[in-house]
Amino acid sequence: MATTAPPDQAIATWTKADAKASRKRNAKLHRKEYVWAAAFMAAPVIGWVAFLLFPMAFSIYASFTNWNGIGKMKFIGVQNYVNLVSDPYFWKALWNTVFYMIGIPIGLALSLALALALSRSIRGRTFFRTVYYIPVISSLAAIAILWQWAYNGDFGLVNQFLAVFGIEGPNWLMDATWAKPALIIMAVWKGLGYSMLLYLAAVQAVPQSLYEAASLDGANAWQKFRKITLPMVRPVTFFLVVTNIIGGAMIFTEINIMTPTGGPQWSTASLVWYIWQKAFKNLQMGYATSMALVLGILVLIVTAIQFRMNRANNFSID
Repeated sequence: MATTAPPDQAIATWTKADAKASRKRNAKLHRKEYVWAAAFMAAPVIGWVAFLLFPMAFSIYASFTNWNGIGKMKFIGVQNYVNLVSDPYFWKALWNTVFYMIGIPIGLALSLALALALSRSIRGRTFFRTVYYIPVISSLAAIAILWQWAYNGDFGLVNQFLAVFGIEGPNWLMDATWAKPALIIMAVWKGLGYSMLLYLAAVQAVPQSLYEAASLDGANAWQKFRKITLPMVRPVTFFLVVTNIIGGAMIFTEINIMTPTGGPQWSTASLVWYIWQKAFKNLQMGYATSMALVLGILVLIVTAIQFRMNRANNFSID
């Protein structure tokens, strides 16, 4: 006669077997999840390695070589950096690049003024917002050609406008004194709409209760602007300063179209333009790479200083 296990023992046996099978199923599901997770993570990792890590490592190595971009690399140590220090054209191009940064505070001030004006309930403000933003979405090459014509010393629109007031304008892009200011004016005009749009969003986000409380305390318009508006739009200002410095360090298209030879007496040549000349015209790829790395380090240092100053002011962008 067959004996049966006690009910408690049968339940325990069934529970152990079921738990073991459940663990196997879970392990199988987890393995599938790990495979899919690895597959989804592989795409950005491969992209990061292929398009960032490897090019950076290759560029660092290339900066220590004599290479024309096609043939065999010849390792020459730090000779490219030694030549760079004694290269007067490098320092001239670096100075020009720094000089172009003058347009950053000018552009930010004008953008904030426009944002304050267009945040009011005035007729046609949507039209003006659109007009100011059109240059931002327009082709930089087309705009450069347009301004090149406008700056023409004989028939340019700028000099024709000045002639109305009895002012004889210079041949802007052919004059070493006025070539850089001319490019700065164009760059400020080009980026005005983008900065204005960000400032406009920040200004409209300021609680009106703050202005009402300030009015009750007797604050005038300037005090409201200095004590309320400026602090409230500081995150946008910080963002625009950092991005404009990075963008200003890479100025190239305007120079290459409007002053393709670097301007009179090399007055408009930027560092990126000089890097391009050395790399693709003179085929000194190793030397150009060393300059590119120096420029990247300088931009990184300036950006780090901006973040440090931002933290010192007890301000967070989060």
